[in-house]
Amino acid sequence: MVVKSEFEKLGIHPVAIELGQVELLEDWNEKDKAILSKRLNELGFELLEDKTIVTVERIKNQIVTLVHHQNLDLKTNLSHYLATHLGQEYNALSTLFSEVEGITIEYYFIVQKIEKVKELLRYNELSLSEIAFKMNYSDVAHLSNQFKKMTGMTPTNFKKALEIKRSQIDSL
Repeated sequence: MVVKSEFEKLGIHPVAIELGQVELLEDWNEKDKAILSKRLNELGFELLEDKTIVTVERIKNQIVTLVHHQNLDLKTNLSHYLATHLGQEYNALSTLFSEVEGITIEYYFIVQKIEKVKELLRYNELSLSEIAFKMNYSDVAHLSNQFKKMTGMTPTNFKKALEIKRSQIDSL
C-alpha cells in the first residue's frame, strides 16, 4: 500500500502491485523515476530496474513466499517450482542467482527454511516432529542435521538457549 501510494502521489497508477513487482500501463519519465526512487529509499524500499537484479529479487520473493507464507506447500521440487512461477529455465535462474548473490538457490532456500524453523521453535507450539513435517523434511534427523550445520547448534539446544534468555515474570 505504501508503494502504491507513492506511485499515485506522482500521478502514476499501477495496474498491479505484488511483492517486489509493479506493473504499469503508461511510460514514465526519468524525473518521476528519480523522485520515486528517493521516496522509496526513505521508506526502506529500493527501485530496481536492472533485469538481472529484478530476476534475482523475484527468485528470492518466490522462495520467501513459499517458505514463510505458503507453509512450504511444495508438491514438486524447487527447481520446477521456480521455473514454472518465473517462466524461465531453472539452469539460467540458478546461474544468474549464483553470479549475483555468491550462493546457490538451494543454499538460500535452506537458509530461509532454517529461519522459519527458528521462528517455529520460538513460538514453542509445535513439536520437532511436527516442525519437520510442516517444513517438508523427510524426518527429524534430517532437520536436526541441517539445523546444526547452519546454526552450529541442535534445535533442542537452540530452544534451551531461548529459555535461558527469557526472564521469569516474578524476577523482573
